[in-house]
Amino acid sequence: RFRVFRISFDKEIFREILRIGVPIALQDGLIQIAFLFITVIANRRGLDAAAAVGIVEKIISFVFLVPSSMLSTVSALCAQNIGAGKQARAEQTLRYAIIIAVSFGIIIALLTQFISEQAVGLFTPDVIVITLGGQYLRGYIWDALFAGIHFCFSGYFCACGRSEISFIHNISAIALVRIPGVYLTSKLFPDTLFPMGLATAAGSLLSVIICVIAFALLKKHSVKSA
Repeated sequence: RFRVFRISFDKEIFREILRIGVPIALQDGLIQIAFLFITVIANRRGLDAAAAVGIVEKIISFVFLVPSSMLSTVSALCAQNIGAGKQARAEQTLRYAIIIAVSFGIIIALLTQFISEQAVGLFTPDVIVITLGGQYLRGYIWDALFAGIHFCFSGYFCACGRSEISFIHNISAIALVRIPGVYLTSKLFPDTLFPMGLATAAGSLLSVIICVIAFALLKKHSVKSA
């Protein structure tokens, strides 16, 4: 029979959960704050720009279902393989996931260059909003390519118990590129939202670079340990 007093508190397991979970929680929270800053910057450009950015964010949220699912898939499968001592299979899982994410990102990014206005037009009949939204979406959509790559790496790092790496590359991208880039492009290019979209994608490109370096260092360290 189950008794309440049989419930025990394992400090080591609790510490491990916090070590992996806290960076992920902070990362997700700060990412949402970054999007709030981007929304504020867009709102200062006027009602039409604000509406365009809002619509594009909804489209991007839908597109990002694929990269997000790859993150969860890599995290689960790599954790199982690493736990079973099959590091090579975990790396193979990461490689295949990146191939899938990159293929999807390239296809959707190229396709969007031709149908961006039509996609925004599904949400509004306003010609100005459609034009601005199309500009923003053409630049922003490349984030689906770069984010797909660093999402896969983030899943792998979490599977390795190194979620702090995922936190570092995301926060670096936000603080060094995404927010400053969006702010500067909004000032330098007042007549178009296309550079603002590219600035957002550039943040993910920095994340990819950091992830590749971190992966190489982790692999080098594991080889030396072996």
